[in-house]
Amino acid sequence: MKPVLLAGTIIVNFALLSYSIAIITEQRKKIVSNIVLAFLTVGVVFDIAATTCMIIGSESGPFTVHGILGYSSLTGMLIDCILIWRFRLRNGPAVNVARGLHLYSRLAYFWWILAYITGAVLIAVR
Repeated sequence: MKPVLLAGTIIVNFALLSYSIAIITEQRKKIVSNIVLAFLTVGVVFDIAATTCMIIGSESGPFTVHGILGYSSLTGMLIDCILIWRFRLRNGPAVNVARGLHLYSRLAYFWWILAYITGAVLIAVR
């Protein structure tokens, strides 16, 4: 495996950990705590770095089925991060997350997990 792809693989695992902490915390507590903000933001940064590494190291080019799935899931998580930050800045830390945002966070996270799993399967079959 190319070093840049190995780096992307390691970094995406950190994104998984960070996203999981953020989304599971938000889903259980139904508030946007500092932990949720920090881990969601760090997850997006890791995800962007991992995606960049994978694009650079890919021999298939940037527009594959997995690539498009990955870009769309990254976009979903980036939008979630923006919406979560906006909600927190407008409402403060003690207000329950609106139902629509709560559901969107869950949907974006599951879409991202689907992209993560397809990437892991692609690596396993090579």
